[in-house]
Amino acid sequence: MGYRSTRACVEALEKHGQLLRIAEEVDPHLEMAEIQRRVYAAKGPALLFENVKGCAFPCASNLFGTPERARLIFADTYDQVAALVSAKADPAALLKRPGAAIKAGLSALNALPKKVGRNAAPVFECRAKLGDLPPIVSWPDDGGPFVTLPQVYSEHPDHPGKPLKSNLGMYRVQLSGNEFVKDEEVGLHYQIHRGIGVHHQLHKDRGEPFRVAIFIGGPPAMSFSAVMPLPEGMPEVAFAGLLAGRRFRYARYKDWTVSADADFCIIGTIKDELKREGPFGDHLGYYSLDHLFPCLEVEEVFHRKDAIWPFTVVGRPPQEDTTFGEVIHDMTGAVIPTEIPGLTAVNAVDAAGVHPLLLAIGKERYTPFMKTIRPSELLTISNAVLGKGQLSLAKYLFIVNEADDPELDIHDIPAYFGHLLSRIKWERDLHFQTETSIDTLDYSGDGMNHGSKVVFAANGDPIRTLATEAPEIEGAAVVAPGILALSSNFELETFARQLEDRVSVDAFPLVVLCDEPEFLAADFNNFLWTTFTRSNPARDIDGVGAETKFKHWGCSGPLVIDARLKPHHAPPLIEDPAVTKKVDALFAPGGALDMSV
Repeated sequence: MGYRSTRACVEALEKHGQLLRIAEEVDPHLEMAEIQRRVYAAKGPALLFENVKGCAFPCASNLFGTPERARLIFADTYDQVAALVSAKADPAALLKRPGAAIKAGLSALNALPKKVGRNAAPVFECRAKLGDLPPIVSWPDDGGPFVTLPQVYSEHPDHPGKPLKSNLGMYRVQLSGNEFVKDEEVGLHYQIHRGIGVHHQLHKDRGEPFRVAIFIGGPPAMSFSAVMPLPEGMPEVAFAGLLAGRRFRYARYKDWTVSADADFCIIGTIKDELKREGPFGDHLGYYSLDHLFPCLEVEEVFHRKDAIWPFTVVGRPPQEDTTFGEVIHDMTGAVIPTEIPGLTAVNAVDAAGVHPLLLAIGKERYTPFMKTIRPSELLTISNAVLGKGQLSLAKYLFIVNEADDPELDIHDIPAYFGHLLSRIKWERDLHFQTETSIDTLDYSGDGMNHGSKVVFAANGDPIRTLATEAPEIEGAAVVAPGILALSSNFELETFARQLEDRVSVDAFPLVVLCDEPEFLAADFNNFLWTTFTRSNPARDIDGVGAETKFKHWGCSGPLVIDARLKPHHAPPLIEDPAVTKKVDALFAPGGALDMSV
């Protein structure tokens, strides 16, 4: 449908019955965010906040709240883009359907950016100050208002003004607070393994100013493309053109490249001085704390005459970014296995915060007469996965052999766990990296970006039958077959020794040491979130009968993961009770957001 602005998208969604207008005044401090979280959880419509307290701009959220709505927004191009993506996985597929091949080829022309004059760029119609922008605060301890759907644009120093050599990423932006100079500076938070970091380093090495533009709104394809895990060297603006069904239009302002159709644009230059950014309630379900990050000295703020400010809210999954992940997988899921020989499926588990837990299925294809039940090629595949783009941020990587159950669905996570736990041998099948990088937002490690990784690799026939009845241990709770949750005040090593002769590895190969066993047992997603966001593998894994042999660690009894909250962890996200009470009234029968009508 090629929407050129957020307003065009909002009006189209309204025609399809996919939008709710909120005319009552709503506070951007916590209230709008809590409304968004509730409507998303209810699989409700997109929202247009027409009367934002203290702000002249309307705001829209939940635009991508369901996969169906995301597909509706990109209805005209979705299949064509999927065809182009799948062609990389299987080029012969297009040859079997010449009509689709021609259509896909024509749509590829939209990948070429188009330069326009400033008089043809709606984004330049008006100017504003940073303080005029919607000051949306999502969580009580956030360091200030943030832009949560930004498109942060940067260019390679060798190719100024060349969008095909650019990077576009969704790196959060702090509009005010901390030590940022009011109306003059914003904070930029970009983590390890991000394209903008490459550009920043190149400019720094050359002693050249690093100019950055931040787009908000405009074609919805731009927001979506900013989160796409594209291969290095493929510009996001090219993908945005494909998805929008029309070329990315840009104009030049002084030394900046600006998205001509954006609703808002902030341009500026990265300062040499770092400033504290955060805290921010993040997608792992905890605050990312305040740390030194780049600071943008703002040159100008532009916006369209009819601008709408799109935003989202992140927190413990699922949230709206979950939908981004689902649609991205739908579009690109066929490609990743083609890039790593032997890999057939991957699932970055959203309920565990994405990067903490990655599930994989691979093939054991080594020389037949040398085959054993010991995982072999699975370990080669694991090394390749941990060296591949965003997959490299996985902290726990589980991998199993496709041949052991060709029908295993990698998205049926309880079934996957049952498959792996019934086969794994803890003495042999754990492989640690003890001093390495982990996700910037993960506070389970010993420092920022620093922690460990572990691979669980299992193949062969089942070697145990997983139990579902808890042993006679006070407070024991069964999470799922073979998974037991327990609480204790003892240190991990002492606790693991106490389990000897009390829990059988053939009944419960995995024990999770946690603060609230009943919470883990109540919902499998609670287990995934707690276990993998609150543990650092090398530090928080122990087991009954633990032994190190030839530098390889393993255990003969149950494996124990210590998933208790620890002093160095970031605090979990909790809503403000007063705001919750106010929002309750909006959702009550007869209220402005009564979802029963």
